[in-house]
Amino acid sequence: MAVFTPVSDQDARDLLRQYSLGDFVSLKGIAAGIENSNYFLHTSSAEYVLTIFEVLKAEQLPFYIELMHHLAERGIPVPKPQTRRDGGRLTTLHHKPAAIVSKLPGAYIASPSAAHCALTGATLARAHLASADFSIAQPNLRGLAWWQQTTPIVLPFLSGSARELLTHSLAEQVAVGNAADWHCIPKGPSHCDLFRDNVLFAGTNESPILGGFIDFYFAGVDAWLFDVAVCLNDWCIEQTTGKFIPELVNAWLSAYSKVRPFTPEEQRLWPALLRAAALRFWISRLYDFYLPRPAQTLKPHDPTHFERILTQRTLDTIPALPKES
Repeated sequence: MAVFTPVSDQDARDLLRQYSLGDFVSLKGIAAGIENSNYFLHTSSAEYVLTIFEVLKAEQLPFYIELMHHLAERGIPVPKPQTRRDGGRLTTLHHKPAAIVSKLPGAYIASPSAAHCALTGATLARAHLASADFSIAQPNLRGLAWWQQTTPIVLPFLSGSARELLTHSLAEQVAVGNAADWHCIPKGPSHCDLFRDNVLFAGTNESPILGGFIDFYFAGVDAWLFDVAVCLNDWCIEQTTGKFIPELVNAWLSAYSKVRPFTPEEQRLWPALLRAAALRFWISRLYDFYLPRPAQTLKPHDPTHFERILTQRTLDTIPALPKES
């Protein structure tokens, strides 16, 4: 159970007095997530999700909360933070920051089809374009600077080919960050963690309906192409090998590019950005695996999964991005 902060029914009733969301009906803890305590909150008007932030502080949250609100207002299916009667969207519960957001329909799909990939690709492109005028800027906090800071910490746990792969890959990404193409490619608010379990689907496998994108708490301003690369490295692969599944890759990229065509600079950087996305999650999983936080209640993910993916992106031919017709 990943609920860390207990919330009583009376706590929820008291909290709802700050909002115009109807009367309290029920509250149920959600047994998912590592960073936050989450509850399904049912009122007389609708169903919501109550989140209590266990790690992030109140001053760190406006970027994420306001980005979700910004996207929701523009028709992107994301949890919409609810506004209190006094105009704010963050509150406090048990001396911790908290928010109430709309509950999206559907569930995550463990084995997505081409239809799931196409819906996700098109919706992410819409989200990128909708975020272009978002006024708050925050870098991807798990971007290149964090990789450079964290690699020396995890490197002593590696040896042989893994150590060489990590060192070589980081050097490549430092060079990419200094390249002219990097400074030209489109950037803006990005989810940065849009794995399959952060996208909900309703409908059927044959005719899926995208319920929405969730868990924006690793979001930041980055290259939109990096966001795409993160997705393909999770959505479109054989889980045991990390190899791409061409049908899924084609569906995902084609749907995205019809909404936001890729630029020539993105075409050139695409192989390196796929490796960057694999490197980011390999480093973070190495850190969580070898240096787990004392309060972490869930088993860390296997870091070798993204080592395999990074190796594949280093050795294999990379599928090209669709070109604007």
